[in-house]
This record gives sequence, C-alpha cells and structure tokens, in this order.
Amino acid sequence: MNYEKEKELASAESVKLVKNGMVVGLGSGSTAAYMVKELGKRVASGLSIFGIPSSENTRLLAIENGIPLKEFGEIEKIDINIDGADEFDPYLRLIKGGGGALLREKILAHNSKINIIIADSGKQVKRLGSFKLPVEVVPFAASKIKEELALLNLNPVLRKVDGSVFVTDEQNYILDIDISNQTNLTNLEIKLKSIPGLVETGLFIETTSKVIMGVGNKTIVLQK
Repeated sequence: MNYEKEKELASAESVKLVKNGMVVGLGSGSTAAYMVKELGKRVASGLSIFGIPSSENTRLLAIENGIPLKEFGEIEKIDINIDGADEFDPYLRLIKGGGGALLREKILAHNSKINIIIADSGKQVKRLGSFKLPVEVVPFAASKIKEELALLNLNPVLRKVDGSVFVTDEQNYILDIDISNQTNLTNLEIKLKSIPGLVETGLFIETTSKVIMGVGNKTIVLQK
C-alpha cells in the first residue's frame, strides 16, 4: 500500500469541508501536515479562515503555508478540527500522541463542533493496542507514575529521542504503555486520569465525528 498517497487523498478530501469564515483546528503529525499544506493552497486561492494549531510544529508549518492563526483563548469555538490518528477501531475510538502532541490535540477536539480524523488504511484496526498508548506526565512525578503503571501491568516506557528524554510542548514527559490486553477502555481512561501528575492520555474515546480514510486511489468515510 502507498500510505503516503492515501494520507494525501484523505487530507485533500477533508479540506473540502472547510468553508469561509471558519475557525479550523489544525492537527499534528505526518497526515495532518498534508492537510495543512492543502489548506494553505486554498487560503492562497482566497479562502478566509483562521487556524488553531495543536503543536508548535504545526504552528510553524501553518505560518510557512500562509494560514492566518489565532490564539486559542481568542475564539469561542472551533468550527472544524482536522487531525490524524495512530490507530482507530470500528467504534472510531483512537490512539493518538505518537508525535507527542496529545494534550493540545485533545483540548482542541473537546472544544470543536466537528472532529474529522484523516488516516491511511494502515491506521484501521479491529482492536486498539498494537500501537503503544502515550500518556503525558509532569516530570516531577514521572518516576512514581511509571512505578504505578508497572504495577497495573501496563509496561510503561519513558519516551526518549536520540538518547534524551522527549519533552512535550507543555514541558512534560511521555510514558508509552501497553494496553493490548485491556478490555474496558473507558474504565482504563478513568483509572489513568485519577493518578496525580498524569496530565492526559492518548485515548480519544468519544470525540470523533467521522474518519476520512485513504484506501488505494480513493477515500472512504466512516461514521458511527
């Protein structure tokens, strides 16, 4: 499968949903990057919108592509949020955060009227958990949270890049955990969020409005 082509197709299709005057949530990651570039082309052709980026990388990419931005606190509601996913299941539940932007991504999703997920066909799974679930934690508590997650048999691993601890845009750490044996994701989310110092998880259980997925040379739309 040509996953890059599928990402491009899904991104191009999602941008068609953006209308003049909208405030648009701009997701993060490789698929969302295609969307931002496509949206930049439409802005250059006269589309009038404002973007709210979900990460510093996306903010820089949006500026590079000529998309006007607003601060999150300046707007009442995001009209449409377009983002990628690391995995999605038949219930349109997601694992996100492979790039480390899960906290801002979830904030944007929560504050959006419509949440569109764009993905290549490799992101569709029957059951979440092949991809490790990222959880964002404050550095002060990271070691203790790691111990607590280990006792829950979640096999936490502190994320590092080139030998150094990965730091999020909010200056937190990421622990990647194994949820492949978890059967009740809603309960798991509640349990994880009850741990002091664990800021957010990459489980997106109820946020998704629809998924636009590239499949070969076409796109398909999945809805609940």
